[in-house]
Amino acid sequence: MRLPGNETPRSRPGWLILFVALAIVITTAWYREADTGLLHKTRSVVQASTAPVSAAGEWATRPARGFISWVTDLGVSRSQLEQLRAQNQRLRSRVSELEEARIENIRLRKLVKITQAGNREAVAASVIGRPSNQWENAITIDRGTADGIKVGMPVVGPRGLLGQTVSVSARSSRVRLLTDQRSGVAALVQRTRAAGIVKGSIDGHLSLEFVSTETTVRAGDVVITSGIGGVYPKGLIVGEAIDVKREPNALFQTITLEPAGGLAGLEEVLVLTGAPPAVLQSGGE
Repeated sequence: MRLPGNETPRSRPGWLILFVALAIVITTAWYREADTGLLHKTRSVVQASTAPVSAAGEWATRPARGFISWVTDLGVSRSQLEQLRAQNQRLRSRVSELEEARIENIRLRKLVKITQAGNREAVAASVIGRPSNQWENAITIDRGTADGIKVGMPVVGPRGLLGQTVSVSARSSRVRLLTDQRSGVAALVQRTRAAGIVKGSIDGHLSLEFVSTETTVRAGDVVITSGIGGVYPKGLIVGEAIDVKREPNALFQTITLEPAGGLAGLEEVLVLTGAPPAVLQSGGE
């Protein structure tokens, strides 16, 4: 016995055949009739009546489609952003390298001018050690006996004389600065040619001593090496007078100098190998 609710509806292929045949007839009629035919007019009427519904659906679904498009593009944008960040980092590193090379080139050109001015032989060196406190007046450079450096050779910076080598190893040298109390340089005032001795001090100040009070020295006067005694080549800038005092009944003036070879920004130096080694004032360190 079959229950009514358990009956499976039978497929009716006749309806499918009818629909296929009807579709063929309508398609054939569509292509055969003119643009003013019944089927074309019917299509136009249906399109006109459904256009508002289609526009409303387009408007209603626009935010959802925009959000889906934004989410889809978000992954691409993030990937592009990471690529741009990596590219930007590479470009910044390259710009930094080029800027460093440009600044180094400027410093080296200043050093080269010093050697060209006096036709002097020199070895370029980098500063690898600086004074650890205000009382230490020496630096370390990365050139030594393997590069032809000897004890007592003059060392200059971009602005002028720094000092002389006082101890040398195969690959490094220690340079005593002019501001050290044991340093002394025969010098003269470039404007007046007044001679004296430039001395360092325990507190790192530089002074020009033994200049007669009868000679006029003004703040701003440039002091250079005199070349007397063969300790340093003539014409190297030592410093600039910043304070001049004449005490009553004193034989000599008290002249304070601003060192030309300051440590600020100092990274490269030249060791004048063509000059005879200087005679150290108080022996090596």
